[in-house]
Amino acid sequence: MSGRKLAPGLYFVATPIGAARDITLRGLDILREADVLAAEDTRTLRHLMEIHGVPLAGRQVVAYHDHNGEQARPRILRALAEGLSVAYASEAGTPLVADPGFQLGRAAIAEGHRTFAAPGASAVLAALTVSGLPTDRFLFAGFPPHGGSARRKWLAEFAAVPATLVFYESPKRLGEMLTDLVQDFGTDREAVVCRELTKRFEEVRRGPLGELAAEFSGKTVKGEIVVLVDRPRGRQFGPEDVEAALRERLAQMSVKDAAAEVAEALGLPRREVYQRALAMERDE
Repeated sequence: MSGRKLAPGLYFVATPIGAARDITLRGLDILREADVLAAEDTRTLRHLMEIHGVPLAGRQVVAYHDHNGEQARPRILRALAEGLSVAYASEAGTPLVADPGFQLGRAAIAEGHRTFAAPGASAVLAALTVSGLPTDRFLFAGFPPHGGSARRKWLAEFAAVPATLVFYESPKRLGEMLTDLVQDFGTDREAVVCRELTKRFEEVRRGPLGELAAEFSGKTVKGEIVVLVDRPRGRQFGPEDVEAALRERLAQMSVKDAAAEVAEALGLPRREVYQRALAMERDE
């Protein structure tokens, strides 16, 4: 326990996505010291506090989730207006990352209240860490539409993005989603399926999209799912894409280093990119 009273404001506290010990010491301090506690699932928060010996000490616990935001938000904002500290925790992971809290944070900021982040567990970052895919640039896309043409159209928007893509998906729809990815991304794009990260039955499956789609087609899957897809590889980028990527890096590093990074990022021959970088340097 820090022994210091929390400054007034809204504290977004990341909570474990599996192993209860993955909460940070600062996160526990905030839960211990906040004047008001708010949570996506109040039972989950109470259980986490019990595990770590954090007393409720008579404090009010406000449920705040996607279905009651309009009703619960004014109550939390009133507490902030009274100069109190409010800790908000999503059911698992980092608040606002595919979890409630965005509208609450926006409203608090609009009324001039301070907001703080107590970083910690995140399924996005955990999946990136174990995936083996590039982490220099990634895009978190969240949950796809539930199916049909809407999902296909939505996924197609990301096919040419030069970054590692991170999706959440329901275990019930995993096989169908992978099949749709094959249609727009091709069978050879490297991908990773992470299941139950940090939990007892954690599983990480890596391979080309075609193989993963075949493996999970019709397969019963349980648990929390993260799907990652590598950026496009090969000569799928035009000169303007290469030059834009080089221009961004040449402002920060040498021609050699910039060319090496862009070649790796876009899956292009290093010598070709290096020659393009030299030409850009001469033209300026």
